[in-house]
Amino acid sequence: MSEASSSSTHRSSAYLNALTQEIEKKLQRALASPSQRRNLLQELFADIALEVDDRARDIILSGEEGGICPAEDGIDSRLCFYDVLADHYVRIPESGQRILDLIVQLWSQLFVSHIFALLFHKWIFEVQLNNDEVLLRYSSALVQGATNVFWIDIQTNSRHFQSLFRYLLEEVALEPARLNKIPVQVQRDLFLVLSRFIFFYNSVDKLESFLKLFPVFPNAFLVGGSADFFVIEVADQLQKLKVEPVLLHYLSQIKVLQGMELRMTTSTRLKTCLYSFTSPGGPMYPTRAVRHAAWDALDFLFPVGQYPRHVISLFFRLLYPWCWPSSCWNFIMSWLKAVLHTLLRVVFSSWEKVRAEKNS
Repeated sequence: MSEASSSSTHRSSAYLNALTQEIEKKLQRALASPSQRRNLLQELFADIALEVDDRARDIILSGEEGGICPAEDGIDSRLCFYDVLADHYVRIPESGQRILDLIVQLWSQLFVSHIFALLFHKWIFEVQLNNDEVLLRYSSALVQGATNVFWIDIQTNSRHFQSLFRYLLEEVALEPARLNKIPVQVQRDLFLVLSRFIFFYNSVDKLESFLKLFPVFPNAFLVGGSADFFVIEVADQLQKLKVEPVLLHYLSQIKVLQGMELRMTTSTRLKTCLYSFTSPGGPMYPTRAVRHAAWDALDFLFPVGQYPRHVISLFFRLLYPWCWPSSCWNFIMSWLKAVLHTLLRVVFSSWEKVRAEKNS
């Protein structure tokens, strides 16, 4: 039994070492070939972000003792190469040292921060770094790389890097022992990044704990508390979103902000942001679905004054005559659907009454 376990562990370790060597080779090629550098780094990033196939999964997981099992983390059943490599470099730090040296030499290149964040996001919190300057550089690169890969998920409306987000949220931001290993300024940057994407990765259940551990900012006396910083980041994020399904998801999640104690300036900022999505045309050019979702969120979070807002919006709609035909058509269709549903309810209700009388 122990021989079989030892054999499986050896196979898993050999496979991960082979992957590490391939990564080293591609980084060395990128370093030696400036003209092909960007393409090589992009290919490497795509490779380590790939989902592990069934054959490789069997080899890797067979050698893990209480190790990687994505189902236990609640992240669907997706397992990517960066997940297993990140754990491998924590267990055997020296195995990733050569990759780290090559990354440092390519530090300013596009996709390098992405690769660093995916491969070493656990390593940086588990390995003792005595040089404060190196720690600042690595932790700043981690936050920047994480931001970049989260935006890739936003643009593709996927959750490919959800395990990275959940690690940074649940195992770092909500765990002061790990969080305090990185400089205070990077801690602040990390919390701001997590604030922008917490709705996207469906982690609002951690919001209360997240806000309680929010670091103190030097300008807090001007901006407000943790809730104010969080809402400001969310409002800024909303205005950057261009993918309709993602924007609709944010607008549905944003209702959890109801009841938060915010400064008047923060509340006005959020209200203005939502209101900008309620009208057709520039600068946001929202679709009909987005406009309706924005109205729902606005009325839910700010019920006072909702009727005057709708009246004012109606008058502003007159400034967009090209939208009148579609608005009239949508109004007629909505009215017809409402009438039809009412008639069907009446018919079925009458039918149920007749059946009940017959049975009695």
